[in-house]
Amino acid sequence: MHFKRVVVTGGAGFIGANFVHYALSAHPDWQIVVLDKLTYAGNLENLEPVMDRIEFIQGDIANPADAHKALRGADAVLNFAAESHVDRSLLDASAFVRTNVEGTLVLLEAARREGVKRFLQVSTDEVYGDLHGSDHHSLETDPFRPRSPYAASKAGAEHLVFAYGFSHGLDVVVTRGSNTYGPYQYPEKIIPLFITNALADQPLPLYGDGSAVRDYMHAYDHAAGIDLVLHQGVSGEAYNLGAREQVSGVQVADAILEILDKPPTLKRFVADRPGHDYRYSVNPARAEALGWTRKYSFLEGLRETVQWYMQNRAWWQRVRAKREHQSLMQTWYEQR
Repeated sequence: MHFKRVVVTGGAGFIGANFVHYALSAHPDWQIVVLDKLTYAGNLENLEPVMDRIEFIQGDIANPADAHKALRGADAVLNFAAESHVDRSLLDASAFVRTNVEGTLVLLEAARREGVKRFLQVSTDEVYGDLHGSDHHSLETDPFRPRSPYAASKAGAEHLVFAYGFSHGLDVVVTRGSNTYGPYQYPEKIIPLFITNALADQPLPLYGDGSAVRDYMHAYDHAAGIDLVLHQGVSGEAYNLGAREQVSGVQVADAILEILDKPPTLKRFVADRPGHDYRYSVNPARAEALGWTRKYSFLEGLRETVQWYMQNRAWWQRVRAKREHQSLMQTWYEQR
């Protein structure tokens, strides 16, 4: 499948920006349009090295005028745009429903009307729910059991995507990625939070006993998987993307402290969050059958990521100075 003009929504965010960097290297002939609302997690600095090679539109995927403007003449749409932090969804779910559900609907309708060839929805392994107490690895055919407002909004978006495939004949594919880390990640998520806290000699807050397990995947591997599914995925199908690694919060903290030669006393256990899912894990065999393989092991990717944050202190210091970040840290960690 060949594309020329590609729209990346949420392209100034973490995974979206990493995909833009990847795509410009893998497909130098692409015309890439980035549509981003530039919320607290959107940052034009993430695209600064490539701004002269893309078209940027500041807009809201839930606004039909913005969606149609971005999608006009596009061959493919990749929807990265989302409210994505579970903690924030527990405080206020309305923004998650508006962007993740209503925004996806607006994009789908614009894609249908503008004659887009393929629509790729970037989803999450959290739609499957908690696997704690089992050794199961989620399959694409497993039922959805979302347990946070964030996960529920992503599940709802997927249902709309597949409904547009069935009802309107839109060519749709979905990727369900595991927890992702790497450059440009907003430091409310565990890995950049722990790295930047450690660099500032501040505590690394661990929910509960720190035993919650995630399958951490590097942003480069996630981008490569999405690109492969865009080109070779079967229409109407979903594809899990995961690194086949099981890493607990304590292991994340210990590895970061060791890499930075910081004392283990920086670990701090805080009260658990409501409805905390203690294990996610996907079986990525369907994507691997297309030819996708991960490049990074967790420790290799983590070392490279730590190095990036060490070399880009100004970037994360500006982000951490924002009122939104300080407010969230106080609510979820300092008060616990």
